[in-house]
Amino acid sequence: MQEMLFSGLQVVERGWLSANMVIAQGQQTAVVDTGYVSHEAQTLALVRAALGQSGPQLLINTHLHSDHCGGNAALQKAFPAMRTLIPPGHAAEVAVWDAYALSYEPTGQLCPRFNFNDVLRPGQDLLLGDRPWQVLAAPGHDPHSVVLFEPDSRTLISADALWENGFGVVFPELEGLQAFAEVGATLDLIEGLQPKTVIPGHGAVFGYRPEVMARARQRLASFVSDPQRHAQHAVKVLLKYKLLEVQQQALPDFMAWACATAYMQALHRNWFAQRSIEDWLISLLADLQKVGAAQVQDGLVMNQG
Repeated sequence: MQEMLFSGLQVVERGWLSANMVIAQGQQTAVVDTGYVSHEAQTLALVRAALGQSGPQLLINTHLHSDHCGGNAALQKAFPAMRTLIPPGHAAEVAVWDAYALSYEPTGQLCPRFNFNDVLRPGQDLLLGDRPWQVLAAPGHDPHSVVLFEPDSRTLISADALWENGFGVVFPELEGLQAFAEVGATLDLIEGLQPKTVIPGHGAVFGYRPEVMARARQRLASFVSDPQRHAQHAVKVLLKYKLLEVQQQALPDFMAWACATAYMQALHRNWFAQRSIEDWLISLLADLQKVGAAQVQDGLVMNQG
């Protein structure tokens, strides 16, 4: 689904495997976030349809999870004159391409190697299309994530810091770092901006309302009070994400992938070691079936919903 918010700013809402993409036209044509690698042909087609064969002058990533930067390499190949700006926290890892530190290997996800020209600097103004956008640090879901705010229209590109019904998994918490407070601080930042329109990393564009923030804070409070619930939610998200990628797979192969994935192993070891990893993962697949997010039948596990 595509939506034109104001002259020169186009939002492409994508399925949950790929983050939403923002395309700005004007004095400095720009693309914000590029989706997952399995959609790279679609990403390239969407950008060419909007900007023509000359493509964007600038590519920005709000953060470096695979669903936000998986199309970077394809765009860089297609438009070699395009500059790429990434959040500063993982610049060294991108430079040497440490796929483990960048989370791609431990989560069992894919992301082709890409390069960058410079880093985003929180506090700077950046021209996207014809309007200056504020770059603001938004740690929590990812410690190095940024959001982008256009003050005249009060439009916020929130990435995974705020959705209409919550926010993204707080990955640093799963790695033993205390990050729930950072989520709260980022929600404070967004509330202080009082945006009119929010472009989330996933889901439809929405108008900011007090009840949106209330839902996010309630969700955060539930995770703070029960970190194991957050960990279990995270595993279900990772399982569902893999199903979105493969759509269907032989159950033994899917289980072999899950059991061999370092992130799953660590979560099991840290939170759920009282039962075998196989039994634990099967129970989570059963939970996904109950809510219509997966189906296991005839030796296959299939994406649903």
